[in-house]
Amino acid sequence: MFNDKRIVLGSQSPRRSHLLEQMGIEFEIRTQDALEIFPEAMHPEDVPAYLSRLKAKELESTLKAQELLITADTVVIIDDQVVGKPQDAVEAFDMVKNLSNKVHKVVTGVTILDANSKSVSFSETTYVIFRRLSDADIKHYLHEYKPFDKAGAYGIQEWIGMIGIEKIDGCYYNVMGLPTSRLYLELNKFLTKEV
Repeated sequence: MFNDKRIVLGSQSPRRSHLLEQMGIEFEIRTQDALEIFPEAMHPEDVPAYLSRLKAKELESTLKAQELLITADTVVIIDDQVVGKPQDAVEAFDMVKNLSNKVHKVVTGVTILDANSKSVSFSETTYVIFRRLSDADIKHYLHEYKPFDKAGAYGIQEWIGMIGIEKIDGCYYNVMGLPTSRLYLELNKFLTKEV
């Protein structure tokens, strides 16, 4: 599909893997731990692309000639604050409670990198509106789904998204961790040297 390039996904996220599979893209997974630290003064919406570049940098030396690396990072932003993954169940409850009856942004940053150090980074924003959630609903969700590996402590494709989200403005798949339509466009541009 992409000029005989071998796609490498630099992510352990099962959701990102599933989305690439659904796009019909063959890939292998390769990961390296990167410290997900960003400058305090950085604008919240710039954080995901910055972190995706950090992840790409960690894997750059592993790339072979025909390989193309995709790395990504997704954050939830509410009240101009970046919300990452919860440390425990108490923090997860507070995170979801804070999303209740409000609008928040989900921003995914993506970096595409080849073995010649050619790269492009971009980010996509989706606005998500939750209805008011009861404490009982939040506790049920956390107990049954244990969303502790997810930014903002929720997965849009899970029960809480089905019963709690009133509206989204933007790419649904972006909230799952990969802006699929934009990624497809950017991959094609990258390979036709339009970037």
